[in-house]
Amino acid sequence: MHGPALSGWMLMAVCAATGAYCLLRARAGTCEERRIAHAEALMGFGMAAMAVPAALLTPPAGAWAVYAVLFGGAALRSAWAARRGGHHLHHLVGSLAMVHMAVAMAPGAGAGHHAGHGANAAGASLPLLTGLLLLYYALYVLGAAGRLIPVAPGGRPGTRVAVGARPELALACRVTMGLAMLAMLAGL
Repeated sequence: MHGPALSGWMLMAVCAATGAYCLLRARAGTCEERRIAHAEALMGFGMAAMAVPAALLTPPAGAWAVYAVLFGGAALRSAWAARRGGHHLHHLVGSLAMVHMAVAMAPGAGAGHHAGHGANAAGASLPLLTGLLLLYYALYVLGAAGRLIPVAPGGRPGTRVAVGARPELALACRVTMGLAMLAMLAGL
């Protein structure tokens, strides 16, 4: 998603910060909550790496294959975990979206140049998949953002809660990553 430098820097910073927070969340909670936090950290850092502005770093040709294999493996893990239900189906869609973007950005996907720097023939040849992913993430962000609106006051004033134990922050991170995914998919 090597678009304009400023938006790339901002996207990279937001995704890296989100990934770092997810790692903090992974230190506490149940085994399932830690597993989810690790998957979200992988997604955050992977999105940050994909958003690095081309002015800073043009990834080597094999980097896109590594992304595709890494997130393909994450998709398989999410598919296996999805049999228990929960948030794993969302991770499966996210991992497959990352594979889609890695393939679309690979050298040779466009007209003989790094596809993320100009018109993307691979993204254009799969407009239905890109469109479905855009629709999914738009609906996901709207739904998750709606859950951020407080219904009733939280705990007592002055109550300290550990950083990793704040469910609204985890949801805010998911909204942030959903928005980042929307931006990255729109750049295809």
